[in-house]
Amino acid sequence: MTTHTAAAADDGAYAADTPQRRILAAAAAVLVERGFPDTRVADVAKQAGVSTGLVMYYFTSRYQLLTRALRFAEDVFYDDARRRLDALGHPGRRLAELIHLAFAPENGLPVPSSWLLWFDLWQQAVRHGKLRAECEELDRRWRDTIADIVREGQAAGYFRPVDADEFAAMLSTMSDGLAVGLVLEGAGIGHERATALCMRLCAHELGAGWLGEA
Repeated sequence: MTTHTAAAADDGAYAADTPQRRILAAAAAVLVERGFPDTRVADVAKQAGVSTGLVMYYFTSRYQLLTRALRFAEDVFYDDARRRLDALGHPGRRLAELIHLAFAPENGLPVPSSWLLWFDLWQQAVRHGKLRAECEELDRRWRDTIADIVREGQAAGYFRPVDADEFAAMLSTMSDGLAVGLVLEGAGIGHERATALCMRLCAHELGAGWLGEA
């Protein structure tokens, strides 16, 4: 996971220079910089070089802008991750690379910037049921990505026969908590330690040879 916001939108699924793309890229950048409570539609419009009315034409509320901006950032991440993982043949190495990408520092931040969008969405979703449904849908994509790699590893005989969905839930929840620790710089959590802790979970659940090295 390299850059997830405006800079990353220059290739992949968002290569076309459309108003929607410019608005989503701008929304992601402004939300990362200011946070949801301090982001105004006018700020996004200015960043995108469009009118406030055009932003509201495509996105009917700030909440929708937040969820769509996160979807935008996630799409860019998965597009980048797919290219990187496709170059790795062993499922264990693909899973390890996915973990690395989830915590890779970005543009002076201790984590990829899209985590900050997740934090805003979590905070708002506490009181808005529709946003909770959005959270679940977006998080399911991450869990399914993990589970699919685990099933590939099991089919090839590399991983233990654990429940792939249960393992994905564990790793997903762990990565969420570690990302919070990285941003808040709590409990001495840094990028290397966060990655190592997830790798330990993989070894414990999937077997010592999950990377193909034992």
